[in-house]
Amino acid sequence: MKAKKISLLFILSLICNLIFAINDIALLEKSKTNGMSLYWDSLSECGILEKNGHQLSFRNGESLVLLDSVKMAITDAPELKNNQLYVSNKFLSDAEEFFNQKSEVPFKVGAILIDAGHGGKDPGALKTYKINGKDVTIREKDINLKVAKMLYERLHAAYPQKQIILTRSTDVFLTLGERTDIANNVKVGENEAVLFISIHVNSSLNKSSSGYEVWYLSPGYRRTVLDKSAVDNDKNLFTIMNSMLEEEYTTESIMIAKFIMDGLQAQIGKESTARGIRAEEWFVVKNSNMPAVLIELGFVSNQKEALLLNDEKYLKKATLGIYNGITAFVTHFERSQGFTSVK
Repeated sequence: MKAKKISLLFILSLICNLIFAINDIALLEKSKTNGMSLYWDSLSECGILEKNGHQLSFRNGESLVLLDSVKMAITDAPELKNNQLYVSNKFLSDAEEFFNQKSEVPFKVGAILIDAGHGGKDPGALKTYKINGKDVTIREKDINLKVAKMLYERLHAAYPQKQIILTRSTDVFLTLGERTDIANNVKVGENEAVLFISIHVNSSLNKSSSGYEVWYLSPGYRRTVLDKSAVDNDKNLFTIMNSMLEEEYTTESIMIAKFIMDGLQAQIGKESTARGIRAEEWFVVKNSNMPAVLIELGFVSNQKEALLLNDEKYLKKATLGIYNGITAFVTHFERSQGFTSVK
């Protein structure tokens, strides 16, 4: 996901030659007939088209598009009208020309970072219950670590060629900054992505609150995800390219969250409640320069759910759900036919 150097002068010359588009083609319908997969996020008003192993990222009302996460191009701007996306013939023609190119270097996920929240002197959420006549304190840090280690074993077995990394493998304390530093310093090859998965458990003053949820970074939060050297220190171009890459990370984070939520629902069933995917500005998510999600597995403040979270069999189900969600996203990202189209 590294952006190649591009000249601002080149972009400006293309803008000067741009002709106003006539956006009268419904993109969702046309993408289906043309064999394209379309993902659209209404919150950030950005989307992805995918075909033949290539990915085109775009934003409502903007002429700049991001191609395979590494270079930019200019075409007619898509337009959102009456909650539907419309594009011009030129947009479709440019997209098809791009999709028909041969991929020189395949895109793949190079590393998956698993972050077990809390640890050491920081127990996270905790609650004491009587189990078989004994007082048992259920601690978030212990649950997070168990799930993280089980997830590591599954991913390591499935992807021996990828880096599968734990921020902690024992009961140690790490600051939030240390966790994101680990993530941001992972070295991968060209056209390789890093995924950040943070495991947590919830708590609430309302003892009836229950269920699991997956969080991603709110599209309204702005962050720097691009190396300034990629644009020859051109501040204007850096702002544009950083915004495009940032929104691609957000879109991919939403996709990971959806896949994981589907995986959890399939494994957990009616034993707990699916609370859905949500946007928030968690520290480890907003400070990681990559697609990132934070999973809340349930509420230790709810006695019924706390007992589930203390059950090894239940945690294995939850782990399998997370694993299935991650592998589904990896399959998508690495250009399989398993992409899920979303309105």
